[in-house]
Amino acid sequence: MREKKKNKKFQWSHKHLIGLSDLSRQEIEFILDTAQGFEKFSTRSIKKAPTLRGKVVVNMFFEDSTRTRNSFTLAASRLSADVIEFSKKVSAVSKGETLIDTARNLEAMGVDIVVIRHSAGGAPKLLSRSINACVVNAGDGFHEHPTQALLDVYTIRRQRGSLDGLKIGIVGDIAHSRVARSDIYAMTKLGAEVTLIGPPTLMPGGVENLPVKVSYSLDDVIEDLDVINMLRIQFERMGGNPFPSVREYSHYFGLTVDRMKRAKPDITVMHPGPINRGLEIESEVADGPNSVILKQVANGLAVRMGVLFLVNQAAIQQGKEE
Repeated sequence: MREKKKNKKFQWSHKHLIGLSDLSRQEIEFILDTAQGFEKFSTRSIKKAPTLRGKVVVNMFFEDSTRTRNSFTLAASRLSADVIEFSKKVSAVSKGETLIDTARNLEAMGVDIVVIRHSAGGAPKLLSRSINACVVNAGDGFHEHPTQALLDVYTIRRQRGSLDGLKIGIVGDIAHSRVARSDIYAMTKLGAEVTLIGPPTLMPGGVENLPVKVSYSLDDVIEDLDVINMLRIQFERMGGNPFPSVREYSHYFGLTVDRMKRAKPDITVMHPGPINRGLEIESEVADGPNSVILKQVANGLAVRMGVLFLVNQAAIQQGKEE
């Protein structure tokens, strides 16, 4: 009896994906394993699965997005769901309707999964407590961007086999990056050693409480890194000038061809996009043999298919139990 209990199949139980901070290593790995099962759909002649047939997914994006929004749209479509593309500019939100009222009205039309991106940290959590539909966080304020981090670790795992023992550097605008926060949670839980790299003005408050190392010099650590993730400088979120000039930032923290000569020959180069070429990373590096930037984009589709599938399965199971 004990052996059967020990080998009992793991079952996903979360109908929402708000962040990665509360997920265990086993849960993160389960998402990645599920995503790997969907990866093959991109190579099929018929790129469809009936998994979400009859379900409705709404993309509620209150911030601009290219990769994330289109990836979720395509992921839902490939799972045979109907997709509603919400636009703040042509919705009742522009007339003063609240986020919760908007979501409840969409839910009344039969929406099953809400994918939300919002400038306010905590918006997805608030929504998950206010509607019955599944809620997936596509980025909220400075808080988290869980599916970006999941596709990051998925890409690393596919490239390197495992994250255990890897030395990963996250470079740049850590203070304003929800990607960095989710990456830290996912990478450290999967066994990697993470170093945050950037000027002091772009480090978040309380960084000493995070399970990471900190370096204010890329040159001091680049030779030791197995993976380097270059973050976009988010000028739109900055109130002032965190560094004297973009030229100076690029000089000290940009991933250049010259710096790559000092890195390990097999270092994995990543960037969540969009890229400010010549600032965070030179084009020769972004397009070079060590770069997996386009693989990140491709893997994002499989990861988001996996996430939509899992939250829907959890909702179905919870509905049966009720």
